[in-house]
Amino acid sequence: MSVSSKEDTLSKLFDERGADVYSRMCPSREVLEHVTSRWGVLVLAALSERTYRFSELRRRVDGVSEKMLAQTLQTLERDGFVLRRAFPVIPPHVEYSLTALGAEAAELVVQLAAWAQHRVPDVLAAREAAAGGQVS
Repeated sequence: MSVSSKEDTLSKLFDERGADVYSRMCPSREVLEHVTSRWGVLVLAALSERTYRFSELRRRVDGVSEKMLAQTLQTLERDGFVLRRAFPVIPPHVEYSLTALGAEAAELVVQLAAWAQHRVPDVLAAREAAAGGQVS
């Protein structure tokens, strides 16, 4: 990315309402925290594939506890990224999907997750090189 395109991207972080992601009080920081949390990224990415029931989503996002998945889904629903649809049947049947806003955010975090997955060998090599250069 060239310096000018980085500057263009950064200038987009400030909008006509005065929102400034670098400002401690800007609400966009909380949105970033929710979307880019460990489980937020993975839940958004999984839901970009299809609609999931809770237990299916928990299996898809391997390693997430029931409590953390429930909290993440509640947060993303409150922020307008996830739609929770409960069916009036016994046993309860609940499905989770993305809203239009959630699909937009998911598209971005899927790209970030794909980049991270692709660059793991480089990161591991950098870690190994850094560990080799340390004095014990």
